[in-house]
Amino acid sequence: MTLGIKQSPQTRTVLPNGMVVLMWENPSADIVAARIFIRAGSQWESPQTAGLSHLLSAVLTKGTEQRSSLQIAEQVESVGASLGTDSATDYFLLSLKTVSADFAEMLQLAGELLRSPSFPQHEIDLERRQTIQAIRSQQEQPFSIAFDQLRRIMYGDHPYALSGLGTEASVAQLERTDLQRHHQTHFRPDNIVISLSGRLQPDAAIALVEKVFGDWQAPATPLPVLSLPAITSKPVRAAIAQETQQSIVMLGYLAPAVVRERDETLGNGAITASPLLTASMQEYTALKLLNSYLGNGLSSRLFVELREKRGLAYDVSAFYPTRLHPAQFVVYMGTAPENTAIALEGLKAEVDRLRTHPFDPETLQAAKDKILGQHALGKQTNAQIAQTFGWYETLGLGIDFDTQFQEQVRAVTVEATQVAADHYLVEPYRSLVGPSAVVKE
Repeated sequence: MTLGIKQSPQTRTVLPNGMVVLMWENPSADIVAARIFIRAGSQWESPQTAGLSHLLSAVLTKGTEQRSSLQIAEQVESVGASLGTDSATDYFLLSLKTVSADFAEMLQLAGELLRSPSFPQHEIDLERRQTIQAIRSQQEQPFSIAFDQLRRIMYGDHPYALSGLGTEASVAQLERTDLQRHHQTHFRPDNIVISLSGRLQPDAAIALVEKVFGDWQAPATPLPVLSLPAITSKPVRAAIAQETQQSIVMLGYLAPAVVRERDETLGNGAITASPLLTASMQEYTALKLLNSYLGNGLSSRLFVELREKRGLAYDVSAFYPTRLHPAQFVVYMGTAPENTAIALEGLKAEVDRLRTHPFDPETLQAAKDKILGQHALGKQTNAQIAQTFGWYETLGLGIDFDTQFQEQVRAVTVEATQVAADHYLVEPYRSLVGPSAVVKE
């Protein structure tokens, strides 16, 4: 028997083995998309194992106990489906999309991949070499260099400091046994969220998932507990001299995760009760609005002021990702080397302006309209819907978060944006990459 709660048009069901199944019935197109989240990701890695999740994602589809890599590829391509894997900081993901008539067959294949991957040694060797080549390629890209440096100085010993690809040294020493151990530890039904959207009735979806995964029992050992070092705010400046045609200037501010920790300190990973969640949601939403206003699109403040009016930027933008643990509020610019100092000053001045020049009501409403419009556009396809709600569930926010976020955006006041800016956007970490004459200390 399953335990479920239904909120039209979405259903959330917890199977007896602990697996969470979300279903969004969308009959508008004869497509079913699945996003299968494993609560793992690179947050579970150390400097010695950095890149483990990425390597596992690259190898997972290259063989099972029943099928070879070629047989897997042929089965997917024979019905025109798509199947892939990915790893991020806070989760591991298997993605699937197919016409509804072939969904049962593809879900069965996904079950094989998740439950009985064979990790062929020759595939591991190949993917390891390709990953090292990708790492070397990134080391030639000024933006990647600057962002890697920013992560390191902001997060220190926390795994968020690590590149998802790992380092040449860490990837070179990863072995098949490392992949097997990681898989055995994290790939278990009570650590998985399956999010579905498409032309499939909820009862039929649950029946299919139970047929594929229902006999997969969770181990007797409890789920592992992630113990992370504290993140302390000690803004510094770091620079890497490289004879590039442009300088990259990045400013980073430690900002809240979408869920505040129970004791309101950074880094212990516990999920809070609702009163603190509400407080954190207010801060999180206000910072989302501020970040969108600064760097989202051709009408954003940074683009208009620093590129269009002052001609300083080749590229300028901002981002503030949603994370399980403290995130980064980042603004950055690519500029001509001779403009490095001016660009650094200009970026910081625009962020400081959020504290010294509060939004007027019209500006705040425009920022709300933009973020709400883009939020709606991000849920147009079945794949986007499955991704969005699966991610919310993986974060522990629940299926109501989508509505709550929109309500929070509409409720943000000028005063709330001011409080968030005053609290979080004060002194930045600085990461610079460019010719030595302009980025030296």
